[in-house]
Amino acid sequence: MRRSNYQGALQKPLGSGFNAQTTAFEVVNGIDLTGKIAIVTGGNTGIGLETTKVLAAAGATVIVPARDIEKARKNLGGVSNIELEKMDLIDPGSIDEFADKFLKSGRPLHLLINNAGIMWVPLRRDNRGIESQLAVNYLSQFHLTARLWPALVQADGARVINVSSQGHHFGSFNFSDPNFEHREYETLQGYGQSKTACNLFTMELDSRGREFNISAFSLHPGSINGTELAREASLELFQKMGFLDSEGNLNPEVAASLKTIPQGAATTVWCATSPMLNNIGGVYCEDGDIAELVHETSQQGGVMSYSLDEASAKQLWSLSEKLTGITFL
Repeated sequence: MRRSNYQGALQKPLGSGFNAQTTAFEVVNGIDLTGKIAIVTGGNTGIGLETTKVLAAAGATVIVPARDIEKARKNLGGVSNIELEKMDLIDPGSIDEFADKFLKSGRPLHLLINNAGIMWVPLRRDNRGIESQLAVNYLSQFHLTARLWPALVQADGARVINVSSQGHHFGSFNFSDPNFEHREYETLQGYGQSKTACNLFTMELDSRGREFNISAFSLHPGSINGTELAREASLELFQKMGFLDSEGNLNPEVAASLKTIPQGAATTVWCATSPMLNNIGGVYCEDGDIAELVHETSQQGGVMSYSLDEASAKQLWSLSEKLTGITFL
């Protein structure tokens, strides 16, 4: 019987043979996804677009919900096995409408890839008053997964993939003030807490989903060149993080560590398709394998132990039900 990953009990690399240079197409080589149905949020740009292309090329039908349908249609031009639908992750009503339409189709959902996210944004709130990075990067994952649950159960072996980040090292989840109502807003803390939430949710979802033959995985795709994620970040913020020098040039050691988009999508695709993960779940992955558990912030990767804490995961689940109004599992 599959065990839970509480306190990082399963956080040990498997020796997959993949690494930071592996591409998504290399990961899926030899795997046939014919007849499988996948949903990829953010599947029309960046690593989400690459994920969509790779899954579709392997035979899956891939549904891409997008805020801007015309942009999505342009970016996905020429890709077969694709369906486009309207959805805005910061709008709970839009999530409900998308999920309702999919459920009415009567189809199973084999892969739910919660890929979309935002980063380095100024303080914004959704119409519920929830800080935007928490709303988009985490609560939308909880909400969409909950609403699509019947289709995931129907698939009898579904996987939920939540794209997290090494950015979870920026901070644990602040249960006393998650929406920065009583503390000064710092965009990296907001991002970090949203990604810690993603890891906690993944672990708890996997534990609760076992009786329905559903597994869940979170992952760090890597630092990637050429995505839209940093479009609102200031020069000063990049310099503060050590990415740029005083003249605004990319530091050579940073440039050398960046992945291409095909490499950045590899771990997502590995989590979604690898037979090595058939009897394991709730783990955080990076570079095409399960990551090491770490207890101190490190530039070398790994998953922080506070983002795999059982008590925090259960507390977050209750808070998420309260914030979304959805009682889930």
